[in-house]
Amino acid sequence: MSSPAELARSPVLLYDGSCGLCQGSVQWLLRRDRRGVLRFAALQSKAAAGLLAAAGATGPLPDSVVLLDGRGVHVKSAAALAVAGRLGLPWALARVFWLVPRPLRDWVYDWVAKNRYRWFGKKTECLLPTPALRARFLDLGE
Repeated sequence: MSSPAELARSPVLLYDGSCGLCQGSVQWLLRRDRRGVLRFAALQSKAAAGLLAAAGATGPLPDSVVLLDGRGVHVKSAAALAVAGRLGLPWALARVFWLVPRPLRDWVYDWVAKNRYRWFGKKTECLLPTPALRARFLDLGE
């Protein structure tokens, strides 16, 4: 799987593959990640399970978004802010939200996560990237 050095260069965003909001967010990120740094895998995939085990992820993890990078395993609002910081301007300005206490940030995150299926639906089909983007998805072919 990915080493810490590889994750530092090319972090992996694990997302809920059946969530309409999560799939839409991945598509949004693909358009804005100009340097092509982020890689992706559905949380439900074998690739995600292997990456989480290799990273030593323990305890309950959210079922929506997890970011693995050279600094470790990031969940909830910390994952979202770390991703935004990697996109460059203007999205990196979201770093200002690190000043908001984590319990408050995570409360907002949990509220959105709890309602995501009702608001954005549940998908039965997988996100299929274009041939040019296939290498950025670690769970294709499972």
